[in-house]
Amino acid sequence: MHRYFVVFITTSVDRAEDMAQHIIKEKLGACVNIVREVNSIYWWKGNIERGKESLLVVKTAKEKLRDLVDGVKSIHPYTVPEIIAIPIEAGNEDYLKWIDESLGISQESS
Repeated sequence: MHRYFVVFITTSVDRAEDMAQHIIKEKLGACVNIVREVNSIYWWKGNIERGKESLLVVKTAKEKLRDLVDGVKSIHPYTVPEIIAIPIEAGNEDYLKWIDESLGISQESS
């Protein structure tokens, strides 16, 4: 079973910073990278839409994933926000340990 995840979240450009702050403050993620502006093309209600969005790249642990999704949905401006989690297969063990420490997860529960 996977212990750590990278989570991609798109949001409006003007909400990215506040959303990232919320994720960190609530310890839903250990780190959030903000890609300030991406061009998105997508289907919405039968039409092809285009827009500028920000992309949040969140590093988190399995124990926080459900709370992250719920927390983001509760403050997200979109009706159907993109929240996609991809498991981390391998990485710098020190960094992965830091994720646990940052989120207040004890090593015994890992």
